[in-house]
Amino acid sequence: MKQILQKGDQKLLNAWAFYDWANSVYSLVIASAVFPLFYGALFRAQQIESVAVFGMMIRKTPLIFYTTAIAFTIVAVISPILSGIADYLGNKKFFLKLFCYLGALSTIGLFWFELEYIYLGLLLYLLALVGFWGSLVFYNSYLPDIAYPEQHDKISAKGFSMGYVGSVLLLILCLAMILGYEQFGFKDAGLPTRLSFVLTGLWWIGFSQYTYLYLPKGNKQGGKLTKDVVFQGFNELKGIWKSMQHQLRLKRYLIAFFVYSMAVQTVMLAAAYFGEQELEWGSDDERTTGLIVSILLIQLVAVVGAILTSRLSARIGNVKALIVINIIWIVICAWAYFVYTPVQFYITAGFVGLVMGGIQSLSRSTYAKFLPHTDDTTSYFSFYDVAEKIGIIIGMFLYGLIEDLTGSMRYSIVFLILFFVVGVLLLTRVPKDRTIRTTS
Repeated sequence: MKQILQKGDQKLLNAWAFYDWANSVYSLVIASAVFPLFYGALFRAQQIESVAVFGMMIRKTPLIFYTTAIAFTIVAVISPILSGIADYLGNKKFFLKLFCYLGALSTIGLFWFELEYIYLGLLLYLLALVGFWGSLVFYNSYLPDIAYPEQHDKISAKGFSMGYVGSVLLLILCLAMILGYEQFGFKDAGLPTRLSFVLTGLWWIGFSQYTYLYLPKGNKQGGKLTKDVVFQGFNELKGIWKSMQHQLRLKRYLIAFFVYSMAVQTVMLAAAYFGEQELEWGSDDERTTGLIVSILLIQLVAVVGAILTSRLSARIGNVKALIVINIIWIVICAWAYFVYTPVQFYITAGFVGLVMGGIQSLSRSTYAKFLPHTDDTTSYFSFYDVAEKIGIIIGMFLYGLIEDLTGSMRYSIVFLILFFVVGVLLLTRVPKDRTIRTTS
């Protein structure tokens, strides 16, 4: 009989954090490193910059950014529905598994991505993204269920750190196959690149089983599913927003998070495409090696960054630490406009890694700390995730549109500075105490 672990148990916390080890390979191999290189190479091989989609000629990078925005729109719409159902049935682990398998199998399907079948390729890319981010809705919502408030920062940072380490290990293997394809018995780098997508999906499915072994089914006893439950999620979101009108600290923090996260997530999703397209790499091999090495650098530094951020927040407080990190992001975006050489990009990658893991883990744990005492954690985290997704939709759409209008992603990067500046200003308005009053 499987052991039922109590809240705060270290084995339970480790099992929860281990899902970061399992799924972070998607964000590194697919979202950040190998797929952007593969995607750009497909267009270069045919010597084209645009492709016909739904009767319109769209440049390659805005096309993938628009697809990303559509995927996040889907996640933002379905998350409230499914989180409401999960809370009602008390089985959010089922939905965590559902999105995990959807994302992992679609990632494996990217093996067959071709420009001649662009609709199928984009659909698989979209479903993989929906699966990854959809699973995070339920994964994040487990944090207050399995950990006490004083454990949130540490275990959240540990999860991100494990994710970075695990994903780096797989990326190194993929990099070895791609760059040393002859030693692995391949005729060119095409097949090992595609096999990287298969390995990513298998890693995601395989290692997530340890998490499923120990996570509880849910925090409610369950009940009968009716048609009213389908709309319950949206009603819960309305209720969460209404309750926030009496929780000044939580409300102001969430608004600030919405603004700066819009920029953070957009930079992270677009960084590899920026490096692939805007830099002077020289040869294709130098581009492949240089970009993957820079992504590896980001991941390795991010492990240190997440730990340092956790210590910084313990010293000066979560909100002040987030303000410091946002100011660093402003400097990074301003500097990125002038980045043209690989060395400059490596320097930028180092600073991005330093603040990337920190701002993600600290944002998640800060929100968990600010929540009122409630068993309805899924709805609160659904609200958090929907806010994040809407921000990404706006950020990716604007990023792609500005590149479409200007022909360069450099102007898109500079534009994001505005969101970081506003985010800092909003963070300064977050009260220190758990203020309860109706205000704006």
